[in-house]
Amino acid sequence: MTQQSLAGAPPQRRLPSFLRQVGPGIVTGAADDDPSGIATYTQAGAQFGTGVLWTLFLTAPFMIAIQLVSGRIGRQSGKGIIANLKTQAPRPFVMAIVSLLLVANTINIAADIGAMGAALQLVVGGGKHFHALLFGVATVLLQVFVPYRRLAPILKWLTLSLFVYVGAAFTLHIPWEKVLHDMVVPRLSSSSAFWMTVVAILGTTISPYLFFWQASQEVEELEQAGIKPGREKVKHVYRALKRLRLDTVVGMVFSNAIAFFVMLTGAIALHAAGQTEVTSAAQAAEALRPLAGELAFALFALGIISTGMLAVPVLASSAAYAVAEAFGWREGLGRHWYEARGFYAIIVVATLVGMALSFTAIDPIKALVWAAVINGVVSVPIMAAMMMLSSNPAVMGPLVVRRQTRWFGWGAVAVMAAAVVLMGHDVLAARP
Repeated sequence: MTQQSLAGAPPQRRLPSFLRQVGPGIVTGAADDDPSGIATYTQAGAQFGTGVLWTLFLTAPFMIAIQLVSGRIGRQSGKGIIANLKTQAPRPFVMAIVSLLLVANTINIAADIGAMGAALQLVVGGGKHFHALLFGVATVLLQVFVPYRRLAPILKWLTLSLFVYVGAAFTLHIPWEKVLHDMVVPRLSSSSAFWMTVVAILGTTISPYLFFWQASQEVEELEQAGIKPGREKVKHVYRALKRLRLDTVVGMVFSNAIAFFVMLTGAIALHAAGQTEVTSAAQAAEALRPLAGELAFALFALGIISTGMLAVPVLASSAAYAVAEAFGWREGLGRHWYEARGFYAIIVVATLVGMALSFTAIDPIKALVWAAVINGVVSVPIMAAMMMLSSNPAVMGPLVVRRQTRWFGWGAVAVMAAAVVLMGHDVLAARP
């Protein structure tokens, strides 16, 4: 993106206006629908049918608000979330957040690479571990050796792969009257399994790594354009924030819409056939083959691979941004690897450790549960800290976030805090 387009001046018309303006927000939203998220949404639909579709409408405004806040922190301060927190919060708190994020992201990388390997095995045969090795190495090489100005468009266009889930859903007969009813009229259950599923949906949809990624990508965009925060004209800042708002809203609506079609596919194809247990994204694809046909199966399996190629770099890079900011290292995908060795070392280590974990006997579902627990716990203080940063003129300058965004942002904090309490209650209740 050019300096002119970020600052608000008319850019060169090489692409339609809409495509020029979307970037970090839509990539962030698409990365939320990673293979582990696909498994969660499919399992929710398979287990409870269309009765949980309302959860995606509940999360949408909160997700939009918190991602708007993270993007604005990066765009207006010129620094990532951890770099800002270092000046506002105790160091032990910051280091604890960074450590938990690194652990959770590595576990998530392991689950995603394992799912990609299993999905490719379903399509072309061969060994899933060999395929996982290829994907792990490919994502490392992509991030380390492809310059950011070339990587960003690749990630943007990879988001289009998510439309395969829309196609998969439309290969089925959908009872739209029932679907529309369940979208707006919540069907609740007193069972612990139901509420654990709701918590899993919330934790999968509102994840800490997305906050760090979008804020840092806004900083990358500034650096690529040579813009210095605080030195722009106010009218240019307003235009840039309008672009950020459009990008973020579109990205989050897109993310939730794809999640809706994944959950709908699970409800229509699996739940209706009595297939209520799905333990991985690859199993979800395999289960669709006899119930929904070869086309739905192929679309679902190829979608897992494409979304993994999008999500793994986001997971690894968001951890690297957090660690690099915490220790004051040079950072950024816009730098060559030899200019930011520590930053790229975290990307390589997180990806390769995640790849190695996918070779072990660790139960991928238990690993994802623990990743969700860590994400759920760590997201609450992170979001609360972000909301305080977004109202601080020392960080944001004269344009702090608007009242409506603050309401929904704090609402996201409250919803996630309640989810953590419910999750903790169910975990304790399940103990012998």
